Amino acid sequence: MKRRFFIVFLLLGACTGSQKGGQGDELRIITAGGTITEIIYELGFGDQVVATDITSTYPASMQELPSIGYRNQIKAEGILALGPDLILAEEGYLSDDVVNQLKGTGTEVQFFKKPVKTEETLELIENLADFLEVREKGESLKKSLVRDLEELSAATAQKIDKKPTVAFVMARGEEMVFVAGEDTFAESIITMAGAESVGKGFKDFIPLTPESLVSMNPDYLLFFESGIKSMGGVGGLEKIRGIQQTTAYQKNQILSFDGLYLSGFGPRIGKAALELSKEVGY
Repeated sequence: MKRRFFIVFLLLGACTGSQKGGQGDELRIITAGGTITEIIYELGFGDQVVATDITSTYPASMQELPSIGYRNQIKAEGILALGPDLILAEEGYLSDDVVNQLKGTGTEVQFFKKPVKTEETLELIENLADFLEVREKGESLKKSLVRDLEELSAATAQKIDKKPTVAFVMARGEEMVFVAGEDTFAESIITMAGAESVGKGFKDFIPLTPESLVSMNPDYLLFFESGIKSMGGVGGLEKIRGIQQTTAYQKNQILSFDGLYLSGFGPRIGKAALELSKEVGY
């Protein structure tokens, strides 16, 4: 189902007025950030979320809610038209102007750090559970993640003479292709999976050049599913100059995962890393 954007609600609001409040004392929550949305759902607040942002793709039911947009597209008017009691967002996700407008109306806005390591995931779960006063559910969710991480650790403990190398490529069409370096979610999850990221000597994401790709020569190329789709499918990857000279391409060792599943570092991160580890030979 396609997501309905907030402009529809602006029009409805003009006709019928905003109706704030849910059943009983339940909060009307808007989330901004897929990881926060996923954790809120797992903590039992899914039915109180009235809107989310574009990155909130899991669970699927969240995609059926009105969308407030994405980062600089988000406007305070669209959020306020939905009559929220509480907004839970990733740090830096909303502009200062939007935050000031929201707070100026008395709307509560709370920010949380987006995790890029499992320790930060556990901390985020705890912080959200404490804030929403469901500490027992938070502890249960943390324990589930710890079990997944223990299973991952056991799987990757096998001795491998040489760790497989992986390059994470961020593609947004053939004109916008980047490779992940150090201090990125990609480096973290590749390392968790028992492999080695080839993005060394630089941080964040940089444009991928034919020379650097051939020099890195990864055993595996890792993409978001949406990235491969933006290239026109797996066959379209040959448009990336230099890719045909890599071991990964020649052996058809091209991997793709859902974006939030791979990069969100939410409650499913242990499962995602375990799945990746199996793909690279563990």
